[in-house]
Amino acid sequence: MNITRLTPDEQGMVEWPTLSEDRKAVVSVGVFDGFHLGHRAVISRVVELARQNDAFAVVVMFDPRPGLVHRYAKTHNGEEPAADVPDVEALTDADERLRFMEELGVDHAMVVRYTLAFASKSYRFFLGQMVGKLGMRALVLGSDAAMGNNREGDVRAIANLAAATGVFELEVVDDRGPGETRVPPNARPIAPEGWGEPADPFEAMSKAERRAWSKKHQAKAVRVWSSTNVRYLLSQGRIKDANAILGHAHAVEGTVVHGEERGRSIGFPTANLGDDVTGYLPVDGVYAGWLVDGDRRWPAAISIGTKPTFSEKTGLHERVVEAYALADEWLDLYGHHVRVEFVGFLRPQVRFDGPDELAAELKRNVEETRRLTA
Repeated sequence: MNITRLTPDEQGMVEWPTLSEDRKAVVSVGVFDGFHLGHRAVISRVVELARQNDAFAVVVMFDPRPGLVHRYAKTHNGEEPAADVPDVEALTDADERLRFMEELGVDHAMVVRYTLAFASKSYRFFLGQMVGKLGMRALVLGSDAAMGNNREGDVRAIANLAAATGVFELEVVDDRGPGETRVPPNARPIAPEGWGEPADPFEAMSKAERRAWSKKHQAKAVRVWSSTNVRYLLSQGRIKDANAILGHAHAVEGTVVHGEERGRSIGFPTANLGDDVTGYLPVDGVYAGWLVDGDRRWPAAISIGTKPTFSEKTGLHERVVEAYALADEWLDLYGHHVRVEFVGFLRPQVRFDGPDELAAELKRNVEETRRLTA
């Protein structure tokens, strides 16, 4: 897959490359954060149509997320976030999304740095660029896609434009999944109080109770297959439900650094990730999952906690990620860039009376991890 990274100029103009003088393109546009099943359905259709028509399968992906750019500008007098401003709400970084696209057979990925000037362009202008520069003859979008200034280019407006101009076709993929759910707009991460994977609280509610819950939390309707819903589920420790929507195990990545080595002192040495973690961190707790180093992978009991200190980069409390690999021997992974995949929630973070009680609980966590990753 050919990857092209593009930065708009101060006026929001992009120097799009010419892919071919005669071969056309099937294009999709979006952020694709998390690359859940809805995203996969859209991109799979792009590749399918491209193969049927001997065209390029092209994805235009925005990075950083528009949500980060607009939210940052709103709180920083219209300024845009610098390249080193972390996006703690992003489910996956751009490289992770690109890997998924390559697996599906995309030919060209255009990673466009999302800026306010670029966002101010109309959807008509943007799609004109897609047709004139990339040779777009078909555009594939999800059912609630929108683009251009103030998101005025929804699928209805784009369908009208396609019909009026006749220069490209629009195909809308049903990426809604099993329908809608309701998510509080500013939900705080809340760790489950009990041991084991938390259940969907809606399952035990009547319709009246659901309405009351939605009113109390000012919850809004969102697609079940949506990055917003996945983010919410992870913030509540519901790993299995989130993974079912993603179609893969949610993961974070980072570099292994030296920690306080308290785990080693009681027989459970852990790989500690530094503060360069990419990917959305689930709520504090202990999880079952995998520790991945290149082609090597081990079942792992994973701990996520919060320090009382603040991060200068994010303005939030610092988070700590530690993974105890279920390996036959000590793993020297210091300095390695590793991946931590989450399979299930084991328990909340709790205080123990002493190291013996903690070690006994960790042994139980290890056995449960073996079961969940078998």
